[in-house]
This record gives sequence, C-alpha cells and structure tokens, in this order.
Amino acid sequence: MVKFRIALAQINTTVGDFKGNTDKIVNAIKQARDIKANLVAFPELAICGYPPEDLILKPHFVKENLRQLNKISSTSRSISVVVGLVHQEKGQVYNAAAFLHHGRLVDVYHKILLPNYGVFDEKRYFQPGQHCPIFMIGDVIVGINICEDIWHSDGPHHWQARSGGAHLIINISASPYHEKKIAERERLLKTCSRENKVFTAYVNLVGGQDELVFDGGSMIFAPDGRLIARGNEFKEDFIVADLDIKVFSQSRRQSCSSSSVIPAKAGIRLKQIKLTSIQPPIKITVPKKLSLLEEIYNALVLGTRDYIRKNGFQKVVLGLSGGIDSALVAAIACDAIGSENVKALTMPSPYSSAETQRDSEIVALNLGIELIKIPITDIFQSYRYQLKDHFIGRPEDTAEENLQARVRGNFLMFFSNKLGWLVLTTGNKSEMSTGYCTLYGDMAGGFAVIKDVPKTLVYKLADFYNKKLILNSGSGKGQKVIPLSIFRRPPMAELRPNQKDQDSLPPYEILDPILDAYVEQDLGFSEIIKKGFDEKIVQKVISLVDSNEYKRRQAPPGVKITPKAFGKDRRMPITNKYRG
Repeated sequence: MVKFRIALAQINTTVGDFKGNTDKIVNAIKQARDIKANLVAFPELAICGYPPEDLILKPHFVKENLRQLNKISSTSRSISVVVGLVHQEKGQVYNAAAFLHHGRLVDVYHKILLPNYGVFDEKRYFQPGQHCPIFMIGDVIVGINICEDIWHSDGPHHWQARSGGAHLIINISASPYHEKKIAERERLLKTCSRENKVFTAYVNLVGGQDELVFDGGSMIFAPDGRLIARGNEFKEDFIVADLDIKVFSQSRRQSCSSSSVIPAKAGIRLKQIKLTSIQPPIKITVPKKLSLLEEIYNALVLGTRDYIRKNGFQKVVLGLSGGIDSALVAAIACDAIGSENVKALTMPSPYSSAETQRDSEIVALNLGIELIKIPITDIFQSYRYQLKDHFIGRPEDTAEENLQARVRGNFLMFFSNKLGWLVLTTGNKSEMSTGYCTLYGDMAGGFAVIKDVPKTLVYKLADFYNKKLILNSGSGKGQKVIPLSIFRRPPMAELRPNQKDQDSLPPYEILDPILDAYVEQDLGFSEIIKKGFDEKIVQKVISLVDSNEYKRRQAPPGVKITPKAFGKDRRMPITNKYRG
C-alpha cells in the first residue's frame, strides 16, 4: 500500500485582493508542509478570486495574477501544490490550475469544459484547454481538473482515470450555492469515484462574492464511493486525509504512460515528481450534515457578512416595519456582523398600526439593536400639500401609497450617506417577482438580503431562527426573538387603511408555486394550468412578472439561494410582448 497525504485548503478569497489571497495560500502551504502533506490543493481561481468577470479583460490584472503565482511557487519547497489562476499562453487566456513542486512550476492544466449557463459566462473570457497533464508523485498518479470538468461523465476526469491510469483525481472548484446543491454535488462525486475506481478530492471555494455564495463543503471519496473526509460548510477549513492507494501492477503502470493506449482527444501527458515522506496517520473528522434550512440560513448570513465586510462597511441600517421580512433580515444581519453593528429605523405613517409598531420594538429589543423612530406623517402630508394643485379631482391611488415608501427610502439613504451605514433592503423574491415593491422606496439600498427568498420560505426561515436560538439556549422553553404575532398577522404593506398583501396578490401559498413553475422551471401558461392552478390567477401572475423586469434591473444585489435567481441566472428583455 502507498500512503498519500493530501490537504485541501478551503479558503475565502476576495476578487482582486492579490495580496490577501496570496497570503492565505502561502500560509496554507506552510500548514500543509508542517503536517508533511504530499500535496495541497486550493480552489478555482484562488489567486485572483472568483468570479473576476471583466477584470480578466484587463491585461495588467492577468499580469499581476501571474506575478503572484511566481511568489507562491517559491514557497512550494518539499511539497506539491495545485492552485487556481488565470493563465496566459500564446496570447490566449485560460482558467487554469498550476501544479507547483519544490519551488518551481511543473505544468499548467487549462480547464477544458467551460460553463456558459446560469451565473456562468466563462466562454466570454477563456479558451478551452486541450491537454490533460497527469503527475506521478512517487508511485501515485494524480490527475487535476477544474469544476465543470467533473460534472460530465465523459469529461477530463474520465480520461485521466481510464486513459492516464490516475489513482487520484483532484478537482479544484468555485461552485456557488443554491438550495439542494450540496446533496447534488455529493452524489456526483460519489458516482465519479465509484465508476472510475479512483480517489476523488474536491476542494471548493467558500465565501460571498456579490450575489454568489460559495459553501465550501470540500470532500474526498474513495474508489468504492465511500466518503473519507468532508470540510465544514460556509466557513474556511483545512481538510487532511491519508489515502491508502493500491500500487498499480507493472503492466498497468506501463500502459498508463504509453501514448499508444491514450485517445488523442485526451491529450494526456505525464510528469514525474519525487514523493516525500509522511508522518504517522492522522485522525479524520467528518462534520455533521446541515439541514436544508440550516444551509439556506447559513448561506444568507455568509453572503451578507462578506458583502458588507469585503466592501469596507462596518455598520448597516434597515427599515424595521413589524413584518416578517424585516425581522428576518435584521436577524440575519445580527448573525452576520453582530447586533452592535446593526441599526434600524421605524418610520410609522398614518396607516401604521399599533401592533406593527409594537412588534418592531420587540424585535429590536430581542435582537439587541438600536431602534430609531422617525414618524413620517408630517412629511407625507407636506408632500401631498405641495402636489395637490397639480392633481385636483384625481382620487388617491398607488402614487400616494408609494410616496410613503419613498419618504422612508429617503431617510434610510440619508443615514447611509451621513454615517456610512450600508442600507439593507427587506423585499423577498415573491415581491420582486411580481413588482410588489416601490422603486426608490423599499427597494432603495445597497444590498437585498432576501431578494431570492420566496415569502413562504421567509416564514420557514424565521421559524428556524426562533427554534435555533431556543435550542442553543439549552432549554425547550424560551422567548421567541421574532414574536408569534408577526407570524399570525396577515402580511400587509400598511400604505392605506387595512391594506393586506392579499388585496393585490394571490395568497403566497398559491403565488409561490406558480412563480416557481414560471421563473424557476420556465413553464409556460398552458403547462402551469395543467398543474391545477386557476387560469385567471396564472395569467395575472405571469403578467406581473413580465411587466416588472424594469424594476428588477434597478434592484440592489442580493444573495442567490434558488437555482434561478433574478439577474445573472435569469436575464429577460424589458421591452417584451411575449406572454407565453
């Protein structure tokens, strides 16, 4: 048996922070060397951060990323290193994985399968690779590839295992989170290992980058599909495992390095590396799997924290209305950056009920955040007075309703400009989908925490949050941070007397499944009707979604949670007559 010690450095990088990213990589190499690892692997594009988007079009950006590679290479004494970067060769740019050993660059793998769907736009920037280098480290044959390369059954990992004779496949990745993605990924890697009879080591990025959240959860699987090790989800981690790799027979080794048995399309090329010694076996721990609600909540917290911190903000402010959405956003913000850094404004209008005002105060008190009360009735009436001569004889309608939301947006943005606080908006995906939100009002802000969270899921997450705190207190009893009165009260905007969301929208338990069918699944009108929904309701919902694209284009970024978030995932024309 050959024992091979591998380390996976699951790090949180920042796009364009070359010094910060390189420091993390160099420190992890030192940590891996100290434990006598044979190889340490880092996520996709770890040097420059992922996704760098149009920064890749700047030649000086690519040049700086290559300069950092030289610095990292010099630290790879007595260890092999696989690290992601933007590589340039003969005027072409590639998404690449550099293989470093003992202070030098041994070879570079260029990503072959470039994703160009959903949030991915890699064909805009990169050329596909043509070769699959494999590395013989002592007696262990290692193949490396990048993210999408392993999502196709006949992709590079298949060639490296079957044609190159690899014992171990290392996939470096920046795979963004959406609900149920973690389980999907685990099934894929298990199948890859079992079908190709190889060890598979998958190292994923962790952290937030604009709308995207990378969940980490790096994994190592045995050739029989057994999970050997798994990293924590939604936080940095350093995963180490000793792999017992059966030495290939002499005939198999020879066939692996013989070009006569390798298909031309595989482009296999072999590099030999001297194996270093390892210490006695290490203990491997596998973190417990998170529930689906834990996954989503942690993704929201991580995405919010990283957006705030990576963009240089220390404090945030939001409007606390006494409703479920703002209560959940406030809770997420407190978990992300601490309650001492979260501020809230409550801005009652003539139509704000005593109950919602009281619940705003309760939520702020329970979370330990400062609540600033600014009544807007006088300002709202002043606006109406200044405008009355221009609209004589016209009845009040949504213009007056939206005016209240815009006064509140003005106050929030004033605090932001004056004190440097980032404004968190509180609208959910159901509202964003149907346009049940006000431009320059409740949509005004810097980051939309729950813009990809449907209303029905908002309630589940809020309930999860309450239960989480009670469980963490070590008692089956305890005060709910988000009071039950908020759960029990029908959702209402309170922009006119007795106004409820259901006056303008179908009930959320009907609306959200229709939105899922139309937005997430891309089903048409007739297909949704066949699911048993009322024809008129479906027609109304589709019309609302299609006619409010212009609003969504002006919304701040927010955490991606669903498989198809508005923005990078779903890009629709504003001027559009199709209603299918």
